[in-house]
Amino acid sequence: MRYPNFLKGNGTLGFVAPSLGCATEPYIQCFENAKNTFSKLGYHYIEGPNCSAALGIGISNTPQLCAKELNETYLNPEVDAIISCGGGEMMCEVVPFIRFDQIAASKAKWYVGYSDNTNFTFLSAVMADTAALYAPCVSDFGMETWHPAVQDTFDFITGKKDCFHNYDKWEIDKIKDEDHPLVGYNPTEPTVIKGFHLDSSNQAHFSGRLLGGCLDCLAVLCGTDFDMVKDFNERYKEDGIIWFLEACDLNVFGIRRVLWQLKNAGWFEHVKGFLIGRPGCYGEEFFGLNHYHAFTDLLDEFEVPILMDLDIGHKPPMMPMVCGGSADIVFEDNSFSIHYTFH
Repeated sequence: MRYPNFLKGNGTLGFVAPSLGCATEPYIQCFENAKNTFSKLGYHYIEGPNCSAALGIGISNTPQLCAKELNETYLNPEVDAIISCGGGEMMCEVVPFIRFDQIAASKAKWYVGYSDNTNFTFLSAVMADTAALYAPCVSDFGMETWHPAVQDTFDFITGKKDCFHNYDKWEIDKIKDEDHPLVGYNPTEPTVIKGFHLDSSNQAHFSGRLLGGCLDCLAVLCGTDFDMVKDFNERYKEDGIIWFLEACDLNVFGIRRVLWQLKNAGWFEHVKGFLIGRPGCYGEEFFGLNHYHAFTDLLDEFEVPILMDLDIGHKPPMMPMVCGGSADIVFEDNSFSIHYTFH
C-alpha cells in the first residue's frame, strides 16, 4: 500500500469537484471561508475549473470534464494534497475516465472526501494501491470554528496525529443554512456505540486493513469492471480486512439488500471486523427492521466484532478513515479509538 507524504507547512492544496461543486448556498460562502482559512494558516491552493460549476447532472460538469480536472490535479507536481468540494449523486459516471493507471504510477498524494467521493477513495486503494482519506469535504473547513473532527482531519493530513477517538455528541439536526453558512455542527445527541460479537469483557481489540465507504456507492461499483475487491482481499489477506461502512439515502431494507449483494460477491472474505457509521435512516423502522438488524442479521455469520453508530459519514462529526490503511481498533466502555500504522 502506498501512503502519500503528509502536507507540509506552506504546501499547496488542490480543490476539485468530481461530484457536486460549491455552486449554491451555503456552500459558496463555506468554500470562500475555507480558502481564506487555509491561506491564513500559510497554505496555498489551486482551484479546479469545476469547483463552482453546476453544469452536470448530480455532478459539477460532464463526466469527462470532471475526470479531466481530477486527473490533472492529481498529476500536477505543484499540488501536495487534494480536498473534494463535496458529495453528490453521479460520480460513478466519472469513474471510467479517471486514470487510475497514471495515478498508481505517479507520486501519491492525500485525497480527502466522503459520500459520493467513495468512487475515488475506495477505488484508489483497490485499483491503485494508494491510500485515501474518507473524511469531511472542503465546505466543512469553512465553519467559523473548526469542530474537533475537522481539526482531526487536518491534523492527519499534516502528519500531526495518527490516533483518533470518538466524539462525545453527534448532530441529528443541522443548523447550517443559507442564512447561517459558517456555523459549525450541531452536536446534541450523546454518542452511544453498540457492539456485537465482543469478547468476554464486552470489549473488542483487533487490527487489519481498512476498506469501505458509502454503501450507496459501493453497491453501484460491485460487479463492474472496477470491482477488484477479491484481488485486494487476497493481496492483504495476511493483514485481514476491516470494513467501514455507512449509508446516505438507503433505507433499512436498502442497506440489507446491499449487504446481501456485497457478501455474495465475496467482498467480506478475510474480514476482521465491521465499523458501521450512523446511517441517514438512523432511527427508522420498517416492518420490524431497524438499522441495527439491517447490518447484524447479514453480518453475524462472520463472527467478528461489529461496532455500530460510530462517527463515520453522513451524521457528523466524522473521524478520518484511511481507506487502504492499516489500523488498530480498541473498543471498551463506550469508547472507540483507531490508531493508524503505515505499512
